[in-house]
Amino acid sequence: MARQLDYHTIHEVFTRFHASEPEPKGELEHVNAFTLLVAVALSAQATDAGVNKATRALFKIADTPEKMLALGEAGLTDHIKTIGLFRQKAKNVMKLSRILHEDYGGTVPSSRAALMTLPGVGRKTANVVLNMWFRFPAQAVDTHIFRVGNRTGIAAGKTVDAVERAIEDNVPVEFQQHAHHWLILHGRYICVARKPKCGACIIRDLCPFEEKTL
Repeated sequence: MARQLDYHTIHEVFTRFHASEPEPKGELEHVNAFTLLVAVALSAQATDAGVNKATRALFKIADTPEKMLALGEAGLTDHIKTIGLFRQKAKNVMKLSRILHEDYGGTVPSSRAALMTLPGVGRKTANVVLNMWFRFPAQAVDTHIFRVGNRTGIAAGKTVDAVERAIEDNVPVEFQQHAHHWLILHGRYICVARKPKCGACIIRDLCPFEEKTL
């Protein structure tokens, strides 16, 4: 784990990220808050590309909790059977759809606590929905962000929660809204786990990682 970078270095890191991609987007396809919530819940231990392939047809017929309930668990399972852990995920989606229908009038709540009461929705999923749909600067820390945060010193921490706090505490506020997207994309395509592509990295000169590749 690298030392935590100072304010000026972190500001320069995100200035470069912003210049390279001013409006980074999440890669999960969705049409509203409900479909985003479902897509993120389905993405656990699965790729975004795999989830998108499964949900394109699904969301055309079940883009609200009520339509998902009408489709039924068997119908949902048939759509998502290519996704890992699909049986348990189907059960969770049906349960959360019923809760949204009965307790929230079919709308997705905009508080982290409320979201985390839904089956299959943890803190990371809640933060993604809060950030991408409700435009709240929540930081959804996945394996990519955890790796990049610690390897670069942008957000050092021994746990996911510690890295989340480090982003909130150390990243300048003007970059908070898109911080987790920049870090995810950097970890997914450049600062990869086994052999980081340091030669193509726009923050290579600012990064203290000792095992840089050529």
